[in-house]
Amino acid sequence: MKAYLVLDLTVHDLPGFMPYAEAIPAFIGKHAGQYIVRGVQPTLMEGDWSPDRLVVIEFPARENAEAFLNDPACQDLFRVRHETTTSKLVLVDGCS
Repeated sequence: MKAYLVLDLTVHDLPGFMPYAEAIPAFIGKHAGQYIVRGVQPTLMEGDWSPDRLVVIEFPARENAEAFLNDPACQDLFRVRHETTTSKLVLVDGCS
């Protein structure tokens, strides 16, 4: 069953964020992930959720997404994202 990482982020330090933005796609690919939505400004249709930028990454299985999140080589990049953005991240399973 496919799994999706959904990232809601606001970038506060664009120059500091760029190393993450440039390097992370290789790690997503390493774990068989692919961007479905990449850093777009969403249009609010209902409710009060107002993400600044939204990213959706599809993985073939939850295990791939978890391996990506736990990859030791990614941890420094994740720290860069944490230091340069305000972000919220969820992992969801797709429909079978």
